[in-house]
Parts: sequence; C-alpha cells; structure tokens
Amino acid sequence: MGIEDASMRNGRALSDQWADSVVVRPRTTEQHITVNKRLVLGFAISILTLIVVTAIAITLSVSFERCAAESSGVLAANGSSNSKWKKSRDGNISHRDSEDEQQPWRHLRLPATLRPRHYDLRLSVYMENFTFSGEVNIEFECVHSTKFIVLHTDRLEVEKVLVYSDSKKAGAMRIQRRFHYQPKQVYVIALHREMKPLRTYKINITFHALIEHELLGFFRSSYVLNGERRFLAVTQFSPTHARKAFPCFDEPIYKATFRVSLKHESSYHSLSNMPVEASTSDEDGWVTNHFSRTPRMSTYYLAWAVCNFTYREAVADNGVVIRLYARPDAIQSGSGDYALHITKRLLQFYQDYFKVKYSLPKLDLLAVPKHPYAAMENWGLSVFVEQKILLDPDVSSFSYQMELTMVVVHEICHQWFGDLVTPVWWEDVWLKEGFAHYFEYIGADFLFPKWNMEKQRFLTDVLHEVMLLDGLASSHPISQEVFEATDIDRVFDWIAYKKGAALIRMLANVMGQPLFQRGLNDYLMTHMYGNAARDDLWNKFSEAMQREGKDINITQVMDRWTLQMGYPVVTISKNDSLDNSVTISQEHFIYDTDAKIQNPELFNKSFQWQIPLTLAVGNSSHISTETIIWVSNKTETHRVGHVDGETWLLGNINQTGYFRVNYDLHNWRLLIQQLMSNPTIISVGNRAGLIDDVFNLARAGYLPQNVPLQMISYLSQETEFLPWHAASRALYQLDKLLDRTEDHSLFSVSLISDQELQREVMMLACSFGNKHCHRQAVSLISDWISSNKNRIPPNVRDIVYCTGVSLMDEDVWEFIWMKFHSSTAISEKKVLLEALTCSDNIFLLNRLLNLSLTSDLVPDQDVIDVIIHVGRNPLGRHLAWRYFREKWDILNSRYGEALFMNSKLISGVTEFLNTEAELNELKEFILTSGGESAPAFARAVEIVQANVKWHILFQQQFYRWLRKAPDG
Repeated sequence: MGIEDASMRNGRALSDQWADSVVVRPRTTEQHITVNKRLVLGFAISILTLIVVTAIAITLSVSFERCAAESSGVLAANGSSNSKWKKSRDGNISHRDSEDEQQPWRHLRLPATLRPRHYDLRLSVYMENFTFSGEVNIEFECVHSTKFIVLHTDRLEVEKVLVYSDSKKAGAMRIQRRFHYQPKQVYVIALHREMKPLRTYKINITFHALIEHELLGFFRSSYVLNGERRFLAVTQFSPTHARKAFPCFDEPIYKATFRVSLKHESSYHSLSNMPVEASTSDEDGWVTNHFSRTPRMSTYYLAWAVCNFTYREAVADNGVVIRLYARPDAIQSGSGDYALHITKRLLQFYQDYFKVKYSLPKLDLLAVPKHPYAAMENWGLSVFVEQKILLDPDVSSFSYQMELTMVVVHEICHQWFGDLVTPVWWEDVWLKEGFAHYFEYIGADFLFPKWNMEKQRFLTDVLHEVMLLDGLASSHPISQEVFEATDIDRVFDWIAYKKGAALIRMLANVMGQPLFQRGLNDYLMTHMYGNAARDDLWNKFSEAMQREGKDINITQVMDRWTLQMGYPVVTISKNDSLDNSVTISQEHFIYDTDAKIQNPELFNKSFQWQIPLTLAVGNSSHISTETIIWVSNKTETHRVGHVDGETWLLGNINQTGYFRVNYDLHNWRLLIQQLMSNPTIISVGNRAGLIDDVFNLARAGYLPQNVPLQMISYLSQETEFLPWHAASRALYQLDKLLDRTEDHSLFSVSLISDQELQREVMMLACSFGNKHCHRQAVSLISDWISSNKNRIPPNVRDIVYCTGVSLMDEDVWEFIWMKFHSSTAISEKKVLLEALTCSDNIFLLNRLLNLSLTSDLVPDQDVIDVIIHVGRNPLGRHLAWRYFREKWDILNSRYGEALFMNSKLISGVTEFLNTEAELNELKEFILTSGGESAPAFARAVEIVQANVKWHILFQQQFYRWLRKAPDG
C-alpha cells in the first residue's frame, strides 16, 4: 500500500491539496462571552456557516490545484524554486517573503529554520520478504521560529510521529496536521504552536518500506554460491536517496551525528560506518547490532549492509582496522587481497600528504555484485561493484589492475575530500570529485612510481577525453546552479570529474607542490566535519601564495575557469614586425563554429580566461627552459628567447594547462620536421599533446586535414607508449568516421606499422588488418581450444580474444561464451564478455544483446558495455542503435537514476552515427522518447551533427591528401 493510500485510511486524504491551501494564521485574543440561549443558537449557526464556507473553500482550492497540476505537470512552487539562494558559511539561507514562510515545503531546499544535531536510527531488516521497519529519533535545534517541521521522505510509509520540546513541560507537542508532499519528496509536520529559536526539540517517527530492487536507497542484490542463490541488502544514498531509507534532513549542509542499530536474522552479518559497540541476541534467532556514534557527517554518507559475506583484515600503521568484505568464495580465493594491501598503504599516504589524520577507527571495503556506480565512498564503509575491487592476479591484465587501482585510490581520497569536508551544495560537487579524480594519478604514482600516471596517463585518460566533451556547444560550466531536484544528478558528469581534475592539476603546477599541499592542509583543518564552498578553497590557496610573497588572487583566476563553459585555444605566432616577439591570442575553442551563429544567446558574452601559458623555444638539437606567460587579453605581444626562421615554439609544456595550442603553419611544419629527425628533443607528454591538439584542431577546421597525418608519420620512430596511445585514440575516432566510405581501405592500409613495440601498437595492428597480428591471435585461440590450457598472456587477452572471435567460426564464439559462464574470476569474465561483441555474425551479436539484458550472470554495468561494444563493431553499429531504441524503456527504467550509466550508454551508442539519415533517426527518437531535456541526448545530437558536417566539409580533402601522400 502506497503512502497516499495510507493517508486516505488515516483521514489525511487531502495531503498535497491541503499543503497548498494551509497558511499560518495570527493568534486571536481570547474573550469572555456571556452565555445564553440566543447567543448559543447564534454561535451554533455561525459555526455551521463557517464549516460550510470552509468546505466550499477547500473544494475550490482542491479543484484549483488540480487544474494547476494538470497544466504544469506538478504542484508548482509559484516559480520560487528558480530563485537564487544565498548560502552563508554555516548553510543558513536568507529569509524569504511571508508567502514562502507559510508554505516552506514547496522549495527545492529545506527551510533554514531547523538544524539537526543527532539521529538515533533503529532498523529491523526482513530479508525473507525484502522489507524493513524503522524508528528514528532526531534531535534538532530551532534556528528561526516556525510551526513547521519539513524533512525528506520518499517511498516510506510513515506510521507514527511525535514531537517533544526540551522544556520541562512533559508530553508531546500537539500536531495540527502531517502530510507527504511528493513533488519535493518531503514530509511536513504542522504544529499547533511555534518552536522557539535556540531551543532543542526531538521528533520520533516510526515507518516501514520495501528493500527495493532498483539500485538506490536501501536495495537488495544477490549472487550464487555453490548453486544456491543468496541475497544481501545495502545502501546507496548519494546524492538524494537517504530519504528512501529513513526520514531525514537530506541535504549535505545538514550534518549531524548518527547512531545506528540493525536487527536481523542471526544467519546474516551487518555493517555500518562505525564499529559494532554492542550486540544482543533474541531467543527467536535474531540479533541486533548497535554501532558507535559517528562524527558529524552528511546523510548521504551514512551506510549499512546486511549480508552473508566474509572478510580479510589488515591493520594500518596508525592502528586503523581495514576489512574487505566479499562473497565467501572470492575471499577464499584471495581476490580481495590486492585492494586490501593498497588501501593500507594509501591511508598512510593521504595522512602524510594532507597532514590530517584519518578520522575513524576502521575502514570497511564492501564488494557487491550490483551497484549503480563503480564505487561509493561512504565514510568508513566504502561500497564497490565487484569488478572494481576484486582481482585475480593469475588472469587479470595490467589494464584491469590499473583501473581497479584508480578506483580504490579515488574512494580512499574521498575519506578526506567529501566525507571529512563536504561541499555546501551540489553546484560544487567537483570540489570532491575533481580532487578524488586528480589524486587517482597522484596516489597511483605513490603506489607504482614506474607507471608515471600523473605526467603521462593523465593526459590521454583525463585531459584529452574531457576536452572532447568540453569543446561542444552543449557543455556547461563546472560549477552549475541547481534549481530543481533533477539537476542534482546531472552535476555528476565527466565535466565535474575530469575537468575538475584537470583544473586542479593546472593550479597545482602553477603554485608548486609545497604551496599546493599547504593550502590543502589549511582548507581541511579549517573545515573538517563541516562544509565548504569553492571560495573557501581559493582563499586558502591565495593565503598560501601570499605567505611566500606571491600576490596571485586565485579566486579571480579560477572563477574564469569554473564559472564559464569550455576552454580556450591559444594561438601562438611569430611577430614579424618585432624581433624575438610572439603574438598570442585566445578564443573559445568549439568544434562546431556554426553553433555560435545558431545559439547567439549562448555565445554573446566574451569568453575570456586568465591563462598560465608555459612556453619554450627549440631547434633541431636544443629546447630552452620553459617560461610562464599570463595571458589575460584576447591578443597580446610578448618577447621570448631568440627566434629565427629555423626555431620553433612550443606552448603548454607537458600539457599542464587546460587549453589547446595552435601555431602558424610554418611552426607546425618545423615541429613535424623535429619529430621526424629527433623526436626526443620534445618531451613524451608534449609529443602526445601535439598529436591530440593537431587532430582536434583539424577536426574543428582550424588546420588543413593533412597536417595530423603528416605529424603521426614519425611514429615509426616512437618507442614510448603515450604518443601511440594518443594517436590510437585519434585514429579510432577518425576510423569510425570513415569506415563506411568507399575509400576506407586507402585509410587503413596507410596506417599499418611493422613495429609492435607494445600493446597499443598491437591493438592498432590487429584493428587495421595486420596479417601477422591476425595469424598470432588465431594460433593462440586454437591452442587454447585444443589443449584447454589458456597460455595467452593476460596483458593481451582482450586483443587476442576479440581478434579470434572476429576471424574464426561460430564454434569459437560458443567456446568463449562457455568460458564466460564457467569462469569465476571477475576480470576474466569481463574480458570474455567484451570479446563476444567482436563477432562478424549479426545473429550472434543480437543473441548476445538479448542474453546480456535478461541473464542474472551479467552485471548491470557489463550490460551497458556489451551494447556499447557491439556498437563499436562496424557490423553491429546499426544493430546496437536499433536495440537501444527498442529496449529504451527497459534500459531507462533500470539505469535512469544512475545518471553516469545512462549517459555512458547514450553516448556510447550514438557517438559514431555519421549520416544525415542517422541524425534524423536520433532526433525523432529523442522526441518520441521524451528525452529532449536530457543533457546526454543534447550532446549526442551535437556530436552526430559534427560527424555529418565533417563528412561534408573534409572527407574529400582528406582522401585527396592520402592519394597524394608518398606512402598512400
């Protein structure tokens, strides 16, 4: 029975309608009345009249609100949700007008009249029918006088509500009305008398609900052990789903302490943020675990789980107990040992780096079969999907190990950035996600210095990837204003994560590591157990710089990067009229220059940045040390070192800046000549950066189409991974644009390399038809089938499996499918599943799509990967696109609220559509599916439009150059 049904049963049928009509009325002075029969009769008539008038008023109010609801879709808040709210340091919100105060439940934000201090939460969990019941006692302080208690609930059946004052007056306070207001997911308690400022009150609420199947709130999952299906229940509260598990003030600013108790059958174990303080057993076979009181924290970091898992344990140098919980067979096989080992090292690393101790006595890592995200950093109880934390060293590739490492490093960083210090509001979610993403590379360098993550892999995996998105007209500022609840999920995207990380890296390089670390320490120490906004961070960085005599206003610099979308292209050209001088200009880089004409309201403002441009001058045998030039204007002239006709300029050294660099064509030719004659004069990072910049500048029309391919002709001399990786990504994008054109073979043949220096070259060789690579793959697969012994090196299994499936017959596909079912190693299952998408048999690809969506053996994240990988197969592109459209209702209902997964799916299926017909199909689908407002669909349309436009403008130019090229 839903909550609306219960309110009908309990005499609260008006619910939302009453919420719209109720107002706070002033008190009237009591008067003594002389009683006689005539007065009594008159009084009775008056009362009767008042009742009739009130009934009519309520009826009219209900009718009016129903009409308003039909016209607007929801019971709107008179537009007030679109007002900009001023937030102070402690999160209090400025007073609103009297009408707003009379109906405070209508707004996106909770009223600032109350502030929670502590929650006592007691839950009974019934795994046999997937329900739970609970009782929560919330102690809160009244900040401003009010009759209303407004707090969040969603999908909870509220049974009983009591409110108590801290005054000596015994008994509960009288409740005038209580109701659930669904449009804002809040529960409202209207009292008969006002609560007074500076006083403490308590509210007691009992409730019950379902343990949901969808992966948000308090949800259930399952796994198979020894042929028996077992169940577990776990929480996912970020960003706004704690309200699905208990009534609470579900906003990050409302930090409080929590004491959790979980009652369940004794055959299960339970976990929460803190250690078990006491445990009691009942005679009926039930146990109650009472967990210690937490520090002050936001509701969305609270967590608990009820499961049959076992664990491995380690103790960090500072005494913190670390446990990794997972399925018993995974723990027994040692699949969690790697993550446990690096977590122990990471806790010490972060303590030393931030100079702030880890705050809790324990840290649990929980590996679950299904989860909407790769992981969630709940304080003291971080939850991971199994593929991101369990590793079998015998079969896991280096790339799998690297990805898993990065996820663990990311989540442990959040124990400081996010858990200890939390953004005030969701517009600055990048303050935690950008830092955690940046420290993936810093932390990985600490664990494995030879990986060289921050100086190399960061470029291709973060910087180059996010600049593709941020170069679109549909991009957005990294700090986004949040006006509606639906906007909250949307701020968790790659702009927040990857652009946030890139900007933090740029700032760290400008400041230097010592000052950067000092600023971080000041920031964490000042705001620990509290909330902070971006200006709080900038101020600490500015103070750190000023103490060293460097007067840079970090707020002024960084506001340009965080409050406006996109990034600049910096064009550097030699100034012929002045010796040893260069002209430097900046403009907003955008792939589709027509967007500025089509959306003048978006681009009518002058995009301008304060750019820390590092610059060096070089020749065939030498490169100068870098100098930094702050570029603030549209065009500037600067003197540099000696410049003549044979010296070249190189900007953005090691790509520490978040911008692209363009040069005049003569300088590009000199750089290409340098790469051909002696590439090592230019650093590895800059070689990769030049490749990424030149391909993207050409795609956007800044350069002729032959320049990128002239540049990568030097790769036959390249012995480093990073430039190959940058080229591989660029060529893959280009190949998907061209793979259905008549002259595609001209392009693919021109890219064959005889050198297989490392995995990346092998991947390129197999992808573009190298016969030797194909023969090797077929031989390795055939040996595995005949001997039933897999001798394929783990590091190249994904390449070999995919190549074998694409070249060999249906029996090989069935063999790989069988191995997927029988394998117990999570990493191996993922590689096998993706290999099945490489088939050139449409029937098998269609079968795989259907099996993935319906089989319990395929995790949710892998279902998305299967659809995307089928779409990357040229033969499966139309199949994946059609399947996506046909199954959209199912896919959207399963992943709709998990925005990352949904966005990944949309972009993965649509990014290589490149014909006018496909563009029209996409637009029609968006209209019919109601996806017009989804940012992922807006990006998809823009990318496909750019693909179509590239074909029209540049395809023939591109092929003409290939035909003329010496190796063509």
